[in-house]
Amino acid sequence: MTQHQRLLIVDFGSQVTQLIARRLRELNVYCEIHPFNVVDDAFLKDFAPQAIILSGSPASVTEESSPRVPQLLFQMNLPVFGICYGQQLMMEQLGGKVEAGHHAEYGRAFVTPADGHQDDGIFAGIFTDGREEVWMSHGDRVTALAPGFTVIGTSPNAPFAMIADEARGFYGVQFHPEVHHTPNGRRLLENFVRMAGFTGDWTMASYKDEAIRKIREQVGNKRVICGLSGGVDSSVAAVLIHEAIGDQLTCVFVDHGLMRLNEADEVVSMFRDNFNIPLIHANESDLFLNALEGVSDPEVKRKTIGKLFIDVFQKYANEIEGAEFLAQGTLYPDVIESVSFSGGPSVTIKSHHNVGGLPEKMGLKLVEPLRELFKDEVRALGRELGLPEQFIGRHPFPGPGLAIRCPGEITREKLDILRKADAVYIDQIRKHGLYDEIWQAFVAILPVKTVGVMGDGRTYDYACALRAVTSVDGMTADYYPYSHEFLGETATRIINEVKGINRVTYDITSKPPGTIEWE
Repeated sequence: MTQHQRLLIVDFGSQVTQLIARRLRELNVYCEIHPFNVVDDAFLKDFAPQAIILSGSPASVTEESSPRVPQLLFQMNLPVFGICYGQQLMMEQLGGKVEAGHHAEYGRAFVTPADGHQDDGIFAGIFTDGREEVWMSHGDRVTALAPGFTVIGTSPNAPFAMIADEARGFYGVQFHPEVHHTPNGRRLLENFVRMAGFTGDWTMASYKDEAIRKIREQVGNKRVICGLSGGVDSSVAAVLIHEAIGDQLTCVFVDHGLMRLNEADEVVSMFRDNFNIPLIHANESDLFLNALEGVSDPEVKRKTIGKLFIDVFQKYANEIEGAEFLAQGTLYPDVIESVSFSGGPSVTIKSHHNVGGLPEKMGLKLVEPLRELFKDEVRALGRELGLPEQFIGRHPFPGPGLAIRCPGEITREKLDILRKADAVYIDQIRKHGLYDEIWQAFVAILPVKTVGVMGDGRTYDYACALRAVTSVDGMTADYYPYSHEFLGETATRIINEVKGINRVTYDITSKPPGTIEWE
């Protein structure tokens, strides 16, 4: 996306570097994250950023082996914003002084502006109450400023909390404006990119048009296969590619018999009927369920499903003559090179759970039109493409499907009970207007039967567990705090409407220590 104004984020290993990019993307600013050890003079000239942000780091600039940037970065007449380690690095490389030890500060702090800096420039729209709440997380601190810098904000434990060389457009903050715990951090970043001349030209409408052009250039008149899982990522990728090349795209939807109630029919109907996309519905549920018979180990379940998926996908894909490309819904977090605490790069590219090693195995080239996008941007692109809102906002669903929501042995009977209970649960969440507040919600059927009393009779049926979590990216999660009234009403509905369940529990485990899914 070289025609956009571009901002470079240099990553020094902070756990929250991706949040910087997300905040900027929300401001319609196109940015990329790159690890410090690839940012040399040649990279800077080739990337040609309009501004640069230096991230935080677990390292200390006082150590000889700690990360650095080329001195050219400070000589390109570009605005630079240093965050925590980034601020200290600027001082270290530009002639200031940083001291280690006895300066640790973690958690909430309050910054007040220096005289004359309350209302304009980097401070526009903030410090309206005379001070700002910020989030500190550092063990070192600046003790002497580099030539040209002045203090523009202080906190009780950080006399150099905010510094600036306004003539050169250099700014440094000791706190983290990218995190949620700095309430006005987004406005601070917005002020910086505005002062750097960004006009906010990164929109999903423009991205859609450019992505369509790039797909056409890459594919030409060749055929493309898309492994459609029914999830948001692969679905948005499919609709985008279809808009670019029409019937040159064929989707293969592998139905493993482990989908939710009516889900397979909904996916087929939406893509065949609503979008008129050529679709092969590979209904191989008997093959998968027969292979899973008697299997209770979670890893064996996953591996069995994964292997069969590849075999089935390849079988149907081989029926598509002249296909040279395989489409994947790879997202930007999957392709970012992260920096490990030891200082070296660690490539975090993940294999897509649906296609595994298929590109190499089948001799296909990849089409990945979403690889520059975060998840929320994929949803925005889906809206631009006209996908239904109920589909765009749906909760994540695992590749192995209901197999990992059915601890113990999988049977057709248990899957039918689980589907019905899950449908009632999701209906309850939607009726109470809670669906969009929750990251993921589902029912797990437990490998245990319990005694119950229904009417005048004794029952001996399955117990189930309700699960609902809030999260930003699924890496950590908290259980959703339902009211007891909601839980009671939902349990009553499931027991009354789903034959085979007589006991309902609610899972209040956060992640960590638990996982979101049960297996």
